[in-house]
Amino acid sequence: MALGDLMASRFSQSSVAVSNHFDDFSSHEDGDIVAQRRDSEAGSSTSSNAAGTTKTTSMAYLPQTVVLCELRHEAFEDCLPSGPSENGLVSKWRPKDRMKTGCVALVLCLNISVDPPDVIKISPCARMECWIDPFSMAAPKALEMIGKTLHAQYERWQPRARPKLQLDPTVDEVKKLCNTCRKNAKSERVLFHYNGHGVPKPTANGEIWLFNKSYTQYIPLPISDLDSWLKTPSIYVFDCSAAGMVVNAFIELLKESNSSGPGSSAKDCILLAACEAHETLPQSAEFPADVFTSCLTTPIKMALRWFCTRSLLHDSFDHSLIDKIPGRQNDRKTLLGELNWIFTAVTDTIAWNVLPHEHFQRLFRQDLLVASLFRNFLLAERIMRSANCSPISYPMLPPTHQHHMWDAWDMAAEICLSQLHMLVDEPNAEFQPSPFFTEQLTAFEVWLDHGSEHKKPPEQLPIVLQVLLSQCHRFRALVLLGRFLDMGPWAVDLALSVGIFPYVLKLLQTTAMELRQILVFIWTKILALDKSCQVDLVKDGGHIYFIRFLDSMEAYPEQRAMAAFVLAVIVDGHRRGQEACIKADLIHICLKHLQLAIPHDAQTEPLLLQWLCLCLGKLWEDFPEAQIVGLQADAPATCIPLLSEPQPEVRASAVFALGTLLDVGSELFRDGVGGDEECDDDEKVRAEINIVKSLLLNVVSDGSPLVRVEVAVALARFAFGHNKHLKSIAAAYWKPQSNSLLNSLPSLASFRSPGSCYTSTSQYMQHGSTIPSQIGPVMRVGSDSTAVGRDGRVSTSSPLSSSGLMHGSPLSDDSSHHSDSGILLNENASNGVIKHSRSRSLDSGIYSQCVLSMCTLAKDPSPRIAGLGRRILSIIGIEQVTKPLRFNSSSIRQGDCVNTSPAPNLVGLARSSSWFDMNAGHLPLTFRTPPVSPPRQNYLTGIRRVCSLEFRPNLLNSPDSGLANPLLGSGGPCGASERSLLPQSTIYNWSCGHFSRPLLTAADDNEGIIARREEKEKSSLDGIAKCQHSSVSKLHNQIASWDTKFEMGTKTTLLGPFSPIVIAADESERIRVWNYEEATLLNSFDNHDLPEKGISKLCLVNELDESLLLVASCDGNIRIWKGYTVKGKQKLVTAFSSIQGHRPGVRSVNAVVDWQQQSGYLYASGEISSIMLWDLDKEQLISSITSSSESSISALSASQVHGGQLAAGFVDGSVRLFDIRTPEMLVCSTRLHTQRVVGIGFQPGLDPAKIVSASQAGDIQFLDIRKHDDTYLTIDAHRGSLTALAVHRHAPIIASGSAKQLIKVFSLGGAQLGTIRYHPTFMAQKIGPVSCLTFHPYRVLLAAGAMDAYVSIYVDENSQTR
Repeated sequence: MALGDLMASRFSQSSVAVSNHFDDFSSHEDGDIVAQRRDSEAGSSTSSNAAGTTKTTSMAYLPQTVVLCELRHEAFEDCLPSGPSENGLVSKWRPKDRMKTGCVALVLCLNISVDPPDVIKISPCARMECWIDPFSMAAPKALEMIGKTLHAQYERWQPRARPKLQLDPTVDEVKKLCNTCRKNAKSERVLFHYNGHGVPKPTANGEIWLFNKSYTQYIPLPISDLDSWLKTPSIYVFDCSAAGMVVNAFIELLKESNSSGPGSSAKDCILLAACEAHETLPQSAEFPADVFTSCLTTPIKMALRWFCTRSLLHDSFDHSLIDKIPGRQNDRKTLLGELNWIFTAVTDTIAWNVLPHEHFQRLFRQDLLVASLFRNFLLAERIMRSANCSPISYPMLPPTHQHHMWDAWDMAAEICLSQLHMLVDEPNAEFQPSPFFTEQLTAFEVWLDHGSEHKKPPEQLPIVLQVLLSQCHRFRALVLLGRFLDMGPWAVDLALSVGIFPYVLKLLQTTAMELRQILVFIWTKILALDKSCQVDLVKDGGHIYFIRFLDSMEAYPEQRAMAAFVLAVIVDGHRRGQEACIKADLIHICLKHLQLAIPHDAQTEPLLLQWLCLCLGKLWEDFPEAQIVGLQADAPATCIPLLSEPQPEVRASAVFALGTLLDVGSELFRDGVGGDEECDDDEKVRAEINIVKSLLLNVVSDGSPLVRVEVAVALARFAFGHNKHLKSIAAAYWKPQSNSLLNSLPSLASFRSPGSCYTSTSQYMQHGSTIPSQIGPVMRVGSDSTAVGRDGRVSTSSPLSSSGLMHGSPLSDDSSHHSDSGILLNENASNGVIKHSRSRSLDSGIYSQCVLSMCTLAKDPSPRIAGLGRRILSIIGIEQVTKPLRFNSSSIRQGDCVNTSPAPNLVGLARSSSWFDMNAGHLPLTFRTPPVSPPRQNYLTGIRRVCSLEFRPNLLNSPDSGLANPLLGSGGPCGASERSLLPQSTIYNWSCGHFSRPLLTAADDNEGIIARREEKEKSSLDGIAKCQHSSVSKLHNQIASWDTKFEMGTKTTLLGPFSPIVIAADESERIRVWNYEEATLLNSFDNHDLPEKGISKLCLVNELDESLLLVASCDGNIRIWKGYTVKGKQKLVTAFSSIQGHRPGVRSVNAVVDWQQQSGYLYASGEISSIMLWDLDKEQLISSITSSSESSISALSASQVHGGQLAAGFVDGSVRLFDIRTPEMLVCSTRLHTQRVVGIGFQPGLDPAKIVSASQAGDIQFLDIRKHDDTYLTIDAHRGSLTALAVHRHAPIIASGSAKQLIKVFSLGGAQLGTIRYHPTFMAQKIGPVSCLTFHPYRVLLAAGAMDAYVSIYVDENSQTR
């Protein structure tokens, strides 16, 4: 199966992840949400007839949706992802510096016919030198022939090395030869080959012997002299008896040079010697005399000759045929070529498996000639060891002569030799290739099926590399290599260190269609590990290959996403890559494919959209020329629609692409620069403002932190490029005239959020309550100095009402017009910063909206994003101050009016606070200039305006003035040092991680997950059946009581469905988890550190899988935790604001939320006019349901059986039922109560029409919506003091709690099943005022939390006996 198809099939399995809703909701054109859902209920069976729980019914109770289990939820807050690396593990595979052997010196001391005095020869004796018998011709001629042959043999290994020959030379001739070679080779390696068969053995001091001119004496040459002539880098081959003497002397020499000083000669000398110091060369006639040289220079001939004497072919085979093997060594389709190829593969494999990594790289990958000599040296070791002679090398190699790969070589040699007779006799006969490579690939495939990172690496890897050279095996080898690389970064590193890189780089020049998919896959894996390959790809024009692949429509979208990834890495921070890809028109190709995908059909692969965006973003990141090309191609118009895609990764990538279009490199607004540049700037600024507007409208309050991080990064870039304008907007609110704020309000109002109902400025003015509180507290109406408070009343005790407030403050100076408070300070003066005649209201509006959004981000429920938000505020000069500010009298200048009257509930800090709703705010902020009025006691800090450098001296006498880095405060041009403050995007690095993980195999742990899920399903179905048939008599047996030690009492509780745990939270959002069977505290943690506290609800998400704890705060912030039952191991999975971002500036909205596992939806409302509908799988607000009531929602309950149904109770006592699957959504509306609805819930069973609700007045109403407006049962449970209502999910019981220390339990028929007043202690202490009640989902268990911090758990008295 081709890897392309394999990938396609595996991708299609993996992309339909568990997290996708098994029945999704889709949007209608009119914006309503319509069900395309298979409702599992077969008729409406109530709890009374639910005895026959059929399969469909049980599935209705057991939702299949699983959310928030993607990779992005693993450790968002913990660590910053790192993308492909450029060093570390990575660059080790690259040969440090490629080398060439530039010159070869051949020195033959044979002195034919004169035996040296220390050699006693046997008879018959080895005579052949370079396969020539020196005694078959006259001695001088023989010497010349041998020299020429050796010259030719070396030339075949390294044609450009220009071998130089000296036959029977003197010391001077050798010196001259060495100096010439070093001069010619320059800094390249020199090879010195010495054959000393005609001279005595080397001395113990390591001297080799040469001749005098008249050949009457042997002259010694110290190895130190040789080293001083040849210098480094060099390689020596010593073919003589006792050659180990020379090696030993050389090692001593290297040690001395190392100890005497850091000499470079120690660095790069390689030695090969024919035998050890005490050994003599083999003299047996079956070997040539120069057996070592023959192995090094003619390995195939030597190997076959030696093998034949030991093979089964021994008797029938004619040795002379070995010289007639047809073909060329470099033609793999011939017999000689195939043998050479197999030999190379075998020796490479042995070396790779036996040698340490550094030695392998240095000896087998750095220099072609050295690699060949060392491969052949392995053969020499094998052959000469059989003659009791041990070739040695420096650096030393481990023994390899018995490696089992030699058996594979012997078999391949035998198969080739068995054809030799036929091929020599019939030159036209067809040669049958050896099965060697096919078998080795099969062995590799077997390893892939069973191997892993923790097992021995596959020894066939070098063979796979060799096979890439052959067209017939190439495709299979690439597919297997792809499977191997997919096992993880360790596998990619192994493949790179074996030397795969140049091969796969060269393959990008092929046009073979069948290789395209697998090559793209392999390059994806390589670049996911090592970014530095981008340079090689651009140098070789490899980027064109991937651009063509990306632009082809035949490939699967996942594979085109890989091509986009490769291109993104090529351009990542690499200017040459960016330029090359722009030249190849990559921007237009990416935009074209994004446009094709936008009329969103189900076929579009989110991964492709994600990587097209990331590729674009990286392409124009910090590259103004590319940004201009992108803007001319109207890239924002293509990317903006992607901000509403269902996948958070796609949205985040689109934000990244848009954000990198915002230029921070140059001063955007140049003073007094005329001509066309100004127009370009004008266009660019307009485009940037358009981008920011789209981000603020669409994603600034996105449900996914992944997206909001990118928004924060984009806003930081905008803040950096538009620094003056943003600072001046903030400064405008300090202006003494009252009209500047109002001027910018209409433009603020024009940015309406989906759930907003603001339409005009007049509406802001008429109803104080609709003023966003970021502006509200200091709004001035008309020209008199009165301020509108939060409740809309005009407050005269506000410091704003003091007419002399601004007198004497820096901004009243004329100089303020030259400071960074530019845009709105002077209504009539020309702008002074921008010379364009644009609509200023648009500008100031978007800038105002920008600062608001920055403040929202600084208060984000995700700590990481909040930190980014604060960094952005520091860019525009607002700094967080963590300690309360104390003001010395010296810091308040004369003339500053100090108002000391107690402030009402509004910020006592003059106009500055208009921006940062200190009431709604969790954020202590300050502007960096002298304050105009001191803070009141109940505020942590104040806010102060940034001043430009002119006013610095006034600040220096204030020790607590909170000054930041002077660079930040200055209105001067943005410098490089300031750019380092810009937060960095993480979506690219995070997304790269996808390709480092296995893409072709499913995760191993799926079986375990499914088994655990099945176990829980069985347990819950048993529980449901028991609950439905339970006849509860009295539910008042207390089995546990837990003192939570909450100072303010318990606010909300939750019982774990499958383990005996109870989770409780108090008003200050401290969460505690307790095991009620063992009476032990399991964990205790704070939901967040921000000052605004108040908890609204606890829910379990994915209760049938690995459950997560959803914690909703009163301000509408949602935080979801995993690992919450283990001490200190809780981790924030995701966090978002379910309400606040969609209705600016409401402080505590008394949020009510509920979670519906069936649909994967979270419903949120509160003191707002609609219900927000969040899809937690997409982490996106998908709709907002108008509540159709003047009154706000006080209780909310989502059906746990019918996805899409929810009931809402209102403050005015009315109840409404919604079904988001119907076009109008509102199913019925009725007013059941006279007072606020405290609790509401669906009755147990599959009946979607029956609701229970309870009001503060104490009445509990049972409603069947098919009998409109009329309740069929009313229980007067508590007179005027009902505080809590709980409806069991499956058992026919409900419970209500009262502030008068009382809990009552009722059946669905209205019968009272019990009352709980007292703790079952000896003193029968009364329970505290009840604050919350909750039932166990699958057992008849009730948990009650009270204001006295006790949580008690009750069971039905029958269950004790059952």
